[in-house]
Amino acid sequence: MIGSFGIGFLRIGWVDVVDVLLVTVLFYQLYKLLTGSVALKVFLGFMSLYLFYLVVKAAGMELLTSILGQFMSVGVLAGIILFQQEIRRFLLNVGKATSFSNRLRMFSWRRDTQPERMNITPFIEAAKSLASKQTGALIAFSMASDLKFFADSGDLLDATVSKRLLMSIFNKTSPLHDGAVIISNGRIKAARCILPVSENPDVPAALGLRHRAAIGLTEVTDAVVLVVSEETSQISLVRGGEVFRNLAPADLRARLNEFLFDMAPKPAASASPAAEVAA
Repeated sequence: MIGSFGIGFLRIGWVDVVDVLLVTVLFYQLYKLLTGSVALKVFLGFMSLYLFYLVVKAAGMELLTSILGQFMSVGVLAGIILFQQEIRRFLLNVGKATSFSNRLRMFSWRRDTQPERMNITPFIEAAKSLASKQTGALIAFSMASDLKFFADSGDLLDATVSKRLLMSIFNKTSPLHDGAVIISNGRIKAARCILPVSENPDVPAALGLRHRAAIGLTEVTDAVVLVVSEETSQISLVRGGEVFRNLAPADLRARLNEFLFDMAPKPAASASPAAEVAA
């Protein structure tokens, strides 16, 4: 074999090395995908059962081998059913990494045609007012995924964003307050939307249903979700299943700019020499 080398009695080619590296990366990504979820325990249980099947088959136990063999024959279908959320999340990550639109943004002519940046001030002011009145809110910002499936579960609005409209929607007497508002292309696309609730057992018990719905949406999409807690009046942001809790308005603005527009927070300005002398 051209380009191969020997280790003892084995002959290993460069293709074999690349093959092993790719499989290692695949299993590492699979581990990262399943970490922190019930699916990891299910996967380990399934692998344990498969190893037991191989041992039983090698030992020549025909009856037990035939029983376990019937179960293994539908293992692929069972895996798709059991891990449907993880498979969806994995395909979403692959789609985001290989998105054609993301590739086009690298060209200068594409940058010139980008839409005007959304004004996030109404969201910050509305969240601050709702928190002061202990009124809950759930606002999902669509990114690469347009969240059409979730928008269709509510009432379509297609309205201009304003603080007063957001306050009216989440008012406790409003028929639209129970559910999430979805923001797409800088407009309020829908209200009273139903979001998937996270099944992650590691979510703290202190987080209520709104936070679990926000976590659940960000686990299966790339959305960013703003949450105002009715119980604690805390303002939180959720992205990728991670919760950033108890944000002040300034912190909320910095996080929204970072998550929605890829604007890194500005570092704190260093003290001037005059200030240092005065200190």
